Amino acid sequence: MVARQDLTTDPGLQEQLLQARRGTAFFARKLNELSDAELDGGSLLPAWSRRHVVAHVGYNARAIARLVEWAGTGVETPMYPSVSVRDEEINFGATLSPIALRNLFEHSAVHLSVEWRDLPEDAWSHEVRTAQGRIVPASETVWMRTREVWVHAVDLDNGASFADIPASVLERLLRDITAAWSTRGTDKGLLVTVTGTDLVFGDPEAAVVVSGPLAGVAQWATGRGNGGVNAGAGPVPAAPKWI
Repeated sequence: MVARQDLTTDPGLQEQLLQARRGTAFFARKLNELSDAELDGGSLLPAWSRRHVVAHVGYNARAIARLVEWAGTGVETPMYPSVSVRDEEINFGATLSPIALRNLFEHSAVHLSVEWRDLPEDAWSHEVRTAQGRIVPASETVWMRTREVWVHAVDLDNGASFADIPASVLERLLRDITAAWSTRGTDKGLLVTVTGTDLVFGDPEAAVVVSGPLAGVAQWATGRGNGGVNAGAGPVPAAPKWI
């Protein structure tokens, strides 16, 4: 008999699953507000229409579900055979009819949620490999999906903003991004501060200090605009590459 609720009893993981599902619901709401004709419009991502964003989010759910299945069965099932296959999949999905595109998002989201729900408690620690080659526990798939749905809901360019994203998600996102910069050494000469908090990232000896509210700093750090942040008297620099 399949489970009617998540098998995991870990309170922290349960909270993360709730945040991922709330993000999925938020993306669904912004998608449902768009007419079929509006799906052809541009998104906030260069060269991607809203169709591309929806296709990506749909296929991303399927890809993450493959990692969850891997954790549960022990049978290796990579997210994608290759980067080129992933890109071809998204481009194909963008050509689907509106109803098929919407169904792709809805059905894949349900599938992933069920895979999470039915994953045994001990399997959440089983290791899987992301598309970037990172070896992570299956529990990391929840965060992988959380950032996808919340950020790409904004990318639909349908009225959502980073201010709509929960602070806990924004903070973890910012920590991820600045950690990637640090690993690559691309944050040299740059200090990032979030006003009203103790969040400080980057080079303490930096000549350039970018500051602003959490939502504004996260938006800037993801490369989606610099509204709401400042760099003292100088211009706000482009954020280092994130992914």
